[in-house]
Amino acid sequence: MPRDRTTDQRLHSVRIVLDRLYLDFDSQQNFADPIQLVHRYSDPADQEIVGFLASGLAFGRVTTVIKSVEALLSEMGRSPSSFVREFNLRRANRRIKQLGHRWVRGHDLVALLAVLRHILETEGSIEQFFLRGYDREAEDIGSALDHFCTRVRTVDLSLIYRDLKTSPGVWYFFPKPSTGSACKRLNLFLRWMVRSDRVDCGVWSRIDRSKLVVPLDTHVVRVSQCLRLTSYRSPGWRMATEITKNLRRLDPDDPVKYDFSMCHLGMQSACGFNRPKRDHDCPLRGVCRPFYDKPQRSRQPSVRH
Repeated sequence: MPRDRTTDQRLHSVRIVLDRLYLDFDSQQNFADPIQLVHRYSDPADQEIVGFLASGLAFGRVTTVIKSVEALLSEMGRSPSSFVREFNLRRANRRIKQLGHRWVRGHDLVALLAVLRHILETEGSIEQFFLRGYDREAEDIGSALDHFCTRVRTVDLSLIYRDLKTSPGVWYFFPKPSTGSACKRLNLFLRWMVRSDRVDCGVWSRIDRSKLVVPLDTHVVRVSQCLRLTSYRSPGWRMATEITKNLRRLDPDDPVKYDFSMCHLGMQSACGFNRPKRDHDCPLRGVCRPFYDKPQRSRQPSVRH
């Protein structure tokens, strides 16, 4: 997005609207979101594990997501972090093997728990494991995510997937920016762990929140396109970083703070997009531009993650 006076004025107007939305949503106590499950735990070690599981399964209808995560947590006892540390593949809970969420099957969840156990055994926490690839001088956490997922994918899961001819389904939880993936669920997990307000937990202390990248879902993509925060049509890492760069112009220290309100604006059908009244009743009224008036960049290859 070129820097000119008109653009700067428009971004100033967008910031006023988004700042107001952030304050409105941050003050809400009752909202349907998987992060509610993380707030049930007080121990940071438990919050980290529950956060990874909840964000990893955060695709589909929010009520279904919460139900699936609750079913998994019910098998893990009062301390999910202790459960993971003591997890034994050969004695894996049969009920976990019977769980699933959409295309994620029970054996994928067993494999995920085995990966998390490896992370805790190796570094003591997910944060420390992630920090091994974190570069404070990098523009964002993209390279750290790549290092994290590349390292995780070396874990031997042959006991779980020995009879499968396809790629292990657990790697769905560990996509990489270098392949073009938007890494939506990993970016969501990082937002929960790094940021701290009434919504996000702020469990981690050594990652700069200005390095976070916005988690892309349908609602964030739609709102971002309407606000002209991206000129891409297809979700992917390039779209995620472009949106983040423009949000960083609104708040250089905490660009991803707007993610929750942008997402829930769409979830609550408050956005006037694709309705006859357009933005007449939309909170983004006055700064929303739902129709494109200039050629778009070429489409990116679609990515699944």
